[in-house]
Parts: sequence; structure tokens; C-alpha cells
Amino acid sequence: MATEYRLTLAGDVPLDVLAGVVAPDGAEESAVDGRPRVWSADLSDRCGYTVSIYGGSHGYFEVEDGDGSMWEWEPERYVTIGFRLRKDESSDRATREMLASVARVLDERSEDAALILDADWLLLTRFSGALRRYAPSWWGVHGGEDLVDR
Repeated sequence: MATEYRLTLAGDVPLDVLAGVVAPDGAEESAVDGRPRVWSADLSDRCGYTVSIYGGSHGYFEVEDGDGSMWEWEPERYVTIGFRLRKDESSDRATREMLASVARVLDERSEDAALILDADWLLLTRFSGALRRYAPSWWGVHGGEDLVDR
């Protein structure tokens, strides 16, 4: 089973701008009539994951925050960057690359944001510019504080 991370930003962030940050060597746009636009890139060889970027409205996110409490967020408009790590990929390398991409997005953009693991676990939020990490056991195993606490 693959591991999936989602970084969601509140607002109408241009998909192509985010694609340029997380896949600077190129992402492809999928624009099928009647379907939402999606940008995607296969970065498996270089980073250990594939990435997809899509927008939505009337979002609802409910996940556990690491101490057993449920966390909810309902952005009116949002953009999500999905990172899919293959099960046969080196988890450490791919996770570190994913966190580096998350850090680049957070450095480039100022919107409220949340990083969620497998649609169940809250790892990171940024609201009103304040960055907060959750699930300390995950961070203890994977590290990455040096990437996202700048």
C-alpha cells in the first residue's frame, strides 16, 4: 500500500504556480471537459513519489491530531498537493524529499495550510503565519523539522 501525504492551502492558489514549486522540471496539466483541472508529475526516479495538484471548494477535512483529538477545517476554496509514495520506495528518502517540497511551498506562499498523512493524521498546520507540528512520534521517526521550521 502506498503512503499519501496531502498539503492543502486555503484560497484560490494558481495550480500552475504550485506545479512550478513542487515539480520545477515540469508537470502536465489534465484538462478533460467536464472535469476539474489537475496538474501532475511522476517524480518517482528523482524524489520517490508522484505528485498531483488540484483545487476545490467547500472543503471539509477531519483528521486525528496526534493526541487522540479530532481536528476539523472547512476552507471555502482550497488547493491540494498530493504526494503518493510507492510502497517499494525508500520511505526515508521519499519522505525527506516530500518535506522539502512542502517547505518550498510554505516559503513561497502565505496561505493557511495543513499537511495530512493518509487522510487520517494531521502532521502540520499554518494559520495566520504560525506553524505548528502535530504527531510528535511521526516527526521523531522521520525528522524534517530542519525543513519545515524555518
